[in-house]
Amino acid sequence: MKLKIGLPKGSLQTATLEMFKKAGYNILVNERSYLPAIDDEELEAILIRAQEMPRYVEDGVLDVGLTGEDWIRERRAKVVEVAELVYAKQGLRTVKWVLAVPNKSTVKSVKDLKGKRIATELVNVTKSYLKKYGVKAEVEFSWGATEAKPPELADAIVELTETGESLRANNLRIVDTVLESTTKLIANGRAYQNKWKRRKIDNLSLLLKGALLAEEKVGLKMNVAEKNLRRVISTLPAMRTPTISKLSEEGWWAVETVIDEKTARDIIPKLKAAGGEGILEYGLNKVIY
Repeated sequence: MKLKIGLPKGSLQTATLEMFKKAGYNILVNERSYLPAIDDEELEAILIRAQEMPRYVEDGVLDVGLTGEDWIRERRAKVVEVAELVYAKQGLRTVKWVLAVPNKSTVKSVKDLKGKRIATELVNVTKSYLKKYGVKAEVEFSWGATEAKPPELADAIVELTETGESLRANNLRIVDTVLESTTKLIANGRAYQNKWKRRKIDNLSLLLKGALLAEEKVGLKMNVAEKNLRRVISTLPAMRTPTISKLSEEGWWAVETVIDEKTARDIIPKLKAAGGEGILEYGLNKVIY
């Protein structure tokens, strides 16, 4: 039996393949093929754009796939949302679909869009957003280059952004956030009811979440004299209590723990001052609670 998995082609592709590698899966992509090779005989992978993923998973063409919450909502797909995986093209972050208008526009809020034309790839979500505020406007599908359409081809746009740089480069300003989205691991309902497939999907979810969590963590090892042990341990902001083991040399202990990477530069000097010696910082592939 095989589990058919859809991997997002396009902006999320590189980040997804890197995440899978840390999770323990080596995936080889041939530029001329949409069928990547994966070193797990129980997985059969295909590259599909994230926009299309919810439909193929819902229909059972794929058992499982990775896509954004935005496309699940846009396609109104009935799928099982197995896990939330907070990563994007440019790092571990959510992405936003924002309502934007030209800098010189008189539009200050969504209420000012009555009778206006809005271009977006996220048509259904945008219509629901306008309905929530009781605004009637024309929403048209954009095939791309959406930022270039105002003011001649549209009064406003709803567009995906991570940093806002592209919007600023096109002299656009953000009026409101329409939707904040994260990547989701989704499954077909029937596939998830299959005992073997569900176990495979849940194991995959566990490893992917562990790989993402490890992105923000590092491991620390050090040797500590017994007289300094209490002071060193009190300096550590461990995820759990640190691992402590006795060294062969009398009166010395090995201490190992996991910390947030961003805190390492502040903590390591403190550990050294507290009596830590031979301090080693190392990267992690997975962190599983």
